[in-house]
Amino acid sequence: MVTVGVLALQGGFAEHLGLLRRAADYLSSHRELPLPVDTTEVRTKEELAVCDALILPGGESTTLSLVAAQSGLLEPLREFVKVSRKPVWGTCAGLILLCEQASATKRGGQELIGGLDVKVHRNHFGRQLQSFVQDVNLPFLDQGETEKSAPFPAVFIRAPVVDQMLQQNDSPGPAIEIMAKFPSHGDGDNIVAIRQGNVFGTSFHPELTDDIRIHVWWLEQVMRTLCEH
Repeated sequence: MVTVGVLALQGGFAEHLGLLRRAADYLSSHRELPLPVDTTEVRTKEELAVCDALILPGGESTTLSLVAAQSGLLEPLREFVKVSRKPVWGTCAGLILLCEQASATKRGGQELIGGLDVKVHRNHFGRQLQSFVQDVNLPFLDQGETEKSAPFPAVFIRAPVVDQMLQQNDSPGPAIEIMAKFPSHGDGDNIVAIRQGNVFGTSFHPELTDDIRIHVWWLEQVMRTLCEH
């Protein structure tokens, strides 16, 4: 049994759980799953301890960080991500928490979990009124070189983007992989999906769509990692 948790302190955890369950059902009926999948809400360090993988949902990153600290979860989360190196996926606010540094934070800054050697810019596209849905090409969803995936309907709500790599060329540890970009009106493209070792992050909210493809892909990555260990 593989237990996949969703941090359920604030934000879109229920939506993630729904898509996770649909993705697990899809994999069990369309592809061979090496292990059955169980999903659970995580609010305590005891609930976190039983998880093999974890999703940090979208929401309000400062609130998530504050509630995690008050719940005694920040250090267990850091150990889960950076010491045990279990598979973790953060969406929007979850991505912010998984970065080593963040800009445009509220006064006094905010506690981060870390794991991605990057700096993220909060609310890059503006505030709530500037939210939008945009089709984005996600090459990691392609099935080989001949079968390209359809664009993904990415929901951007006060979305962050990665704006600085902190990892040096000779730094130890896994390399940073840029998984997807979104065209910018300025210089270069915005990085909206990124991976470094066991940590994956997206600027947008897949959980606010009916599209299960990223959840299916991530569950497959989780299974592959667990089977290798």
